[in-house]
Amino acid sequence: MAGCDRNIEPYLPGEEPREPDLTRIFPAPSGSAGSPETGASGSGAPDRTALPPSRAEGSEVAVTGAGAAPIEGVIELAAGLVASRPDHGVLFVIARSQGAPGGPPLAVLRIPSPDFPLAFSIGPENVMIPSMRFAGAISLSARLDEDGNAMTRGDRDISSLAEGPLSPGATGVEIMLSERG
Repeated sequence: MAGCDRNIEPYLPGEEPREPDLTRIFPAPSGSAGSPETGASGSGAPDRTALPPSRAEGSEVAVTGAGAAPIEGVIELAAGLVASRPDHGVLFVIARSQGAPGGPPLAVLRIPSPDFPLAFSIGPENVMIPSMRFAGAISLSARLDEDGNAMTRGDRDISSLAEGPLSPGATGVEIMLSERG
């Protein structure tokens, strides 16, 4: 007999939906005390700066990048690949913490059917996980993906890396898309 390996609580009619406790999934940034529900002061008032963007009412910038400046630059397509580029590709601009062995990217831009050269800006508002900070040494890459699925790589996809580690606030970054596959 097959069974579920998860502990599922019984359904209670009339039960009100509630927000998941994201602190159990995403740890708080280092240096912050208290939980998002009680706040660092322990006063019982929610600490709105520690909540994910969807719950930080009126917040222009989430906790992921308070004060961090975006990285700005231009992405170009190598002249030899212009004629053979994917017709309806999606450009992914991906920022990772320098030296990160894997896992989710720090921040991502998704741009359908881009025109080149393309000016870009990637920063705190593009961070994937609210507890990650857009700070420190960052490696940047770009990929023109034929099927638009970030999880697959095809022979017609075109990608490249930006030179060296970058810091938030870097400008004039140039990425030349030149590598197939």
